[in-house]
Amino acid sequence: MSKIEATEQAWLMKSEPDVYGWDDLMAEGEGTWDGVRNHLAARNLRTMAVGDLAFFYHSNIGKEIVGIARISVAGLTDPTDPEGKWAAVKVKPVAKLKAPVTLAAIKANPALAEMELLRLSRLSVSAVRASEWDIVLDMAGGTV
Repeated sequence: MSKIEATEQAWLMKSEPDVYGWDDLMAEGEGTWDGVRNHLAARNLRTMAVGDLAFFYHSNIGKEIVGIARISVAGLTDPTDPEGKWAAVKVKPVAKLKAPVTLAAIKANPALAEMELLRLSRLSVSAVRASEWDIVLDMAGGTV
């Protein structure tokens, strides 16, 4: 998996693996990222563009980045929202990381101290800087 350019936008998207994990996305081939009810996370979803890359993070169980997904459809209204106020996107799996990158490893790396995953830990959809993306990929040993 190539590194991203400094001008490209990258993301981190959290999901509980017992609800919807990496293997579920792989089995589906394309999934809808919905159910987000935080205004900043929803703004991030609205900002996403087709082709953007996102780390797939297993929250609660594992607490680790396990794969990379690509935004395949942007600008959707969340189908789980009867009022139509919340955002959603569709994502497709790109690659599994060679080794998961744990939250503990991210916290232990001083170069990642400003990562939104750490600063805004409750945020389910966060931005990732190009430099952070590259560091995390290096920590994973690349992709499978």
